[in-house]
Amino acid sequence: MTTSAQESFLRSFHAELPSVTADAFGGARAADGRSSYEILCDRVAESERVLDLGCGDGLLLELLARTEGRHVAGVDLSPEALALARRRPGLGGATVLEGRAQDLPFADDSFDACVSHMALMLMGDVEQVIAEVARVLAPGATLACVIGGGAVGGEAYELFLGLLRAAIKDAPAAQRVPALGDRRTRSREGLDSLLGPAGFTPVDWETVAIDLSGRPEQVWAALSGVYDVGPLDPRTVTSLRETFLDRAEALALAMPDGLVPCGMKVHVVTARLR
Repeated sequence: MTTSAQESFLRSFHAELPSVTADAFGGARAADGRSSYEILCDRVAESERVLDLGCGDGLLLELLARTEGRHVAGVDLSPEALALARRRPGLGGATVLEGRAQDLPFADDSFDACVSHMALMLMGDVEQVIAEVARVLAPGATLACVIGGGAVGGEAYELFLGLLRAAIKDAPAAQRVPALGDRRTRSREGLDSLLGPAGFTPVDWETVAIDLSGRPEQVWAALSGVYDVGPLDPRTVTSLRETFLDRAEALALAMPDGLVPCGMKVHVVTARLR
């Protein structure tokens, strides 16, 4: 899939669901009580100028902006998501721009840190993305990213994936999502091979379990925002939802707290620009 086709798909998807990532991850927590967004904030706690690459509806930007005296900026492909970001009360002084990561609208050495939550792994022409990130970062700056890592414990995630795979298998080609991004961004070795030539140190790689457990409808809302669901026809999605909820209710009844167990892992990646 070409970069332009990837971007066209992502724009279309997020036009319909502009806050989908924040809805899924904003309330989910790691064992220490932090969300994946808060974990990223802590990785750049000392940075005064922070860029959010693929900022979406601005949840992470708003968290970053709580640090007094900090300048935050965000860039994203989706005008619909950016419209939500601009309405956030904590982002009155932020720079929020529509743009491509392959051609960032910022001057050299503009930032002390760059964060990216579940976005870098979706980007095409990733060498150019990383070259642009290196260009707008000052020497010694931090790059911190959250990358999806798949299921970890919790029966609901595996249940959902099994039902989704069956639905996709039976769907026509037009209702399937082609590969997004570059697979090298999803592994430690791959990221080192991309970041090293651009002047970054070897990555620090931490895998964190995120708890998405909740009532069946809550878990469905979190999981059904994945890109693979978007192109499916409404009848297929309705059937998928009904089957998932029926089986998830049975899972919940077996739990003392009445919640559906659901967990996934993310990788928190940090590197510094030499």
